[in-house]
Amino acid sequence: MTADKIDEVLKLAKDEQVEMVDFKVIDLIGRWRHVTIPASQLGEDTFAAGTGLDTSSYSGYKQVEAGDARVLPDPGTAALDPFTEHKTLSLICGIYEAMSDEPYARDPRGVALKAQAYLAQVQPGAQGLFSPELEFNILDDVRYASKPQTECFAVDSDQAVWNTDRDEDGGNLGYKPGLNAAYHAAPPTDTLFDIRSEIVRQVEAWGVPVKYHHHENAGPGQVELEVPFAECLEMADAVMIMKYVIRNVARARGKTTTFMPKPMFGVAGNGMHVHQYLADAERSLFWDPSDEVYAHLSDMGRYYVGGLLAHGPALLGFTNPSTNSFRRLVPGYEAPVSLFYALANRTAAVRIPAYSVNEREHRIEFRPPDATSNPYLCLAAMLMAGLDGIANKIDPTESGFGPFEVDIAAAPDEIKSKIKSLPASLELCLEALDSDRGFLTAGGVFTDDLIDAWIQWKLENDCHEVAVRPTPYEYVLYYDL
Repeated sequence: MTADKIDEVLKLAKDEQVEMVDFKVIDLIGRWRHVTIPASQLGEDTFAAGTGLDTSSYSGYKQVEAGDARVLPDPGTAALDPFTEHKTLSLICGIYEAMSDEPYARDPRGVALKAQAYLAQVQPGAQGLFSPELEFNILDDVRYASKPQTECFAVDSDQAVWNTDRDEDGGNLGYKPGLNAAYHAAPPTDTLFDIRSEIVRQVEAWGVPVKYHHHENAGPGQVELEVPFAECLEMADAVMIMKYVIRNVARARGKTTTFMPKPMFGVAGNGMHVHQYLADAERSLFWDPSDEVYAHLSDMGRYYVGGLLAHGPALLGFTNPSTNSFRRLVPGYEAPVSLFYALANRTAAVRIPAYSVNEREHRIEFRPPDATSNPYLCLAAMLMAGLDGIANKIDPTESGFGPFEVDIAAAPDEIKSKIKSLPASLELCLEALDSDRGFLTAGGVFTDDLIDAWIQWKLENDCHEVAVRPTPYEYVLYYDL
């Protein structure tokens, strides 16, 4: 934190005649919370003293008898919030213990910051760079209920093929994309072009650059935004900003959005594939110009891949932390369900994009993650897995992780027998995380307390609560037996 940066924020608030200052804080599970002060209370001391709040109602945080904490705003995150009636300055905050200057160990933003510091310690001069592909559905209606007498959901999209005002003989299917036939669709089939452009405009106004946007494969409103590379903390902030903007732009247009990995059966799901690499000031450290190595991947790059794959089951406890994540991670739909790596192969857990095989941006893509993850924990966990692979020289080929240049769904049994599968449920991933956590606690980046709290919350509030409820399809199967 620099005095110059604080002065810039104070000047911005004055010049823009800001009325309110909004402190945004993330809970353990990945939802933003906020508390707001009048602009009259904003001063230099705000950035040193912050403001006190009670975190006992935040998912996964302190208990009610010891809930007090302080939040300190990061002046580098200052931006005007375009969705408020009264002019509001937004600041993303870190969480600190109430009686000291010590960072709160369960604060996910603090974990991302520690992961960056650990990288600087073990790989001096290197940056860990990340670029997620954010997939989501823009919908026109959503209804759901979970009651003793009702377990149901219904979603609707004006663009969906089922909305044709048709009778038994069929209706107007003009410009209606198929359920899974809308990838890069153009208008008039793509009815969401303008809302995506507005989302991008607002995201960039907030200070987050965007590479591109497009329609994704699923006809009922599935779209994608992708952003350029940034370091762990900055990119996790960017993911939260994008989710906030996306939801508010949609709401202003009478629509709603979801990042659920599998909101509809039989329709392509939403992932958050994460491109990543280590770099120095001039080049990707994953680049090797020799023709004798696979896909020009350096030893550092191979070992990083080895770490991701070796710790894959535990890693998914943070990168795919919802029961719904495993409705997406099923064979088909280009979903990565197997622990192997390959060049340009979208059925692999780790893909080496063929279009980026060059000195400046040679990278790998970890394909399992989705946006139900807490982005700070998700990105930090991947970085720690990769660094563990480098430290222990985990060779992915020697470890049996490929490369396999096959579509896993169509591969012969002799190939399938060599390929390790990802866990098929959140509960199995949490078991793996419980037993394989050393790569995360290295350097004190993740604490055992945070990991224990995460596992307990997910087991009690996700796994158990979903397991004990009947589903509509069970009525299809069993009602008349």
